[in-house]
Amino acid sequence: MAEEEHDTNFEGGASGASATYPMQCSALRKNGHVVLKNRPCKIVEMSTSKTGKHGHAKVHLVGIDIFTGKKYEDISPSTHNMDVPNVNRQEYQVIDVEEDGFLNLMTQDGSTKDDVKVPSGELGDKIRKDFEDGKDLLVTVIKAMDEESCVGYKESAQG
Repeated sequence: MAEEEHDTNFEGGASGASATYPMQCSALRKNGHVVLKNRPCKIVEMSTSKTGKHGHAKVHLVGIDIFTGKKYEDISPSTHNMDVPNVNRQEYQVIDVEEDGFLNLMTQDGSTKDDVKVPSGELGDKIRKDFEDGKDLLVTVIKAMDEESCVGYKESAQG
């Protein structure tokens, strides 16, 4: 029975880095990142209550999900650790905008990447229109906790 419980397969990530790392609640700062309700969020508001009769100051965090824009709140003792997501920002050149709603991108080393969706709404419409107008575009993609999303774009300077 004990053998069955511990038969776990641990697979490493591509770079060996974990999706999150711990940080003490009191060390978090506004405009930083934190994991709230299992979602990577940017901290937009933060307040600390003073120590009560049971000895812990509490930190009230308000964060906006970096992918969906949804607002999350959490209260935690200031001495406890919270997860902070590893957020990576990368720029890619747009090769093509596919009909199925994905971007065909070129990485810095010249390989292609085609698993990033065209953003919905106004940003996606602007990317499609400018690409159809023949402009060289660079898109900004953020990645955190095994999720990726295009968050912005600009016209390439080498056009």
